[in-house]
Amino acid sequence: MRVIKEEFGRVNDQTVFLFHLINDHGVKIDCMNYGCIITKIFTPDKDGNFENIVVGYDTINEYEKDSYFLGAAIGRVAGRIKEGSFELDGHTYSLAQNENNNHLHGGIKGFNQVIWDAEIIESEQEAAVRFTYLSPNGEEGYPGNLKVSVTYTLNNKNEFSIHYSGISDEKTLLNMTNHSYFNLSGDLKRDILNHSLLIKSDKFLELNDELLPTGEMLDVKDTALDFTSGRLIQTGVISDHPQNKLAGEGYDHPFLLNKQHNDEIVLKDSESGRTLTIETDEVGVVVYSGNQMKSEGIITGVPSRKYLGICLETQGLPDAIHHQQFPSWILEKEEEYSSKTIYRFGIEEN
Repeated sequence: MRVIKEEFGRVNDQTVFLFHLINDHGVKIDCMNYGCIITKIFTPDKDGNFENIVVGYDTINEYEKDSYFLGAAIGRVAGRIKEGSFELDGHTYSLAQNENNNHLHGGIKGFNQVIWDAEIIESEQEAAVRFTYLSPNGEEGYPGNLKVSVTYTLNNKNEFSIHYSGISDEKTLLNMTNHSYFNLSGDLKRDILNHSLLIKSDKFLELNDELLPTGEMLDVKDTALDFTSGRLIQTGVISDHPQNKLAGEGYDHPFLLNKQHNDEIVLKDSESGRTLTIETDEVGVVVYSGNQMKSEGIITGVPSRKYLGICLETQGLPDAIHHQQFPSWILEKEEEYSSKTIYRFGIEEN
């Protein structure tokens, strides 16, 4: 197990470093200290060919201009906050409104656009990078000086884990995720429409026209949002269900997980044979099928287009601060925030 560090570019006169986490089987995770962005993940297909299975760019300049949050750590709060404001203990906080009138993925300059400190951790069985950042009181409108860390760890079981932790000197909000777009075809040879997805979830959150939760938890049964037995992503794209149409012909929905750390999310591509199993501490996962990606420009040598990748964002439920029935992501003063998600790379058994 080893970690290789190299310069990737410069942002605001600061050096951006790229880290290669490599295990003994050849699985490799490339990530950088700008936004804790995962740039590439190399895993084998059923024939043993190692290829990249996430959507990313080749240069730091492209990441600086990126509007899709490719591969990035998202915070302080993942998802949308209605009207960019919230109340804590009688005080109203105003956040950046960076998507229409709402706050999205931490604001104009969220965790995805800052340079983090980085520490390499190596052992015989694991290779890791621990990224740390101090988000100052008032950044993007949030209260509290927040010390936050994101640790990426690859082991010899072909498991990649993300551990988020944080502590604040004031009561605040924290709900983090990673925004990698997975495409198991390898090197973006195909889109993700023929990927199958299984989620152990009986309920999803109904969305309004602004893709904000209405507060209603709907049953997945008899809809294209029922992943309990697995289904092709394409079925949601062609679905006439109002929620699939609302999301831009596909998915952009939070699902409530029935179980944690029990093979609760499984993505497969039958042609390559690759599988991705995700287990998490979190109560939910937002499934986003890349519906808003535009058919303009080039991403890692292929034309940008809808459905080029799928995000499986393990997190607390979006806009929970405005819905008392949702699990809270309020972080009390000096209380430790901790969340872990594990990604296991495999090959489908015949």
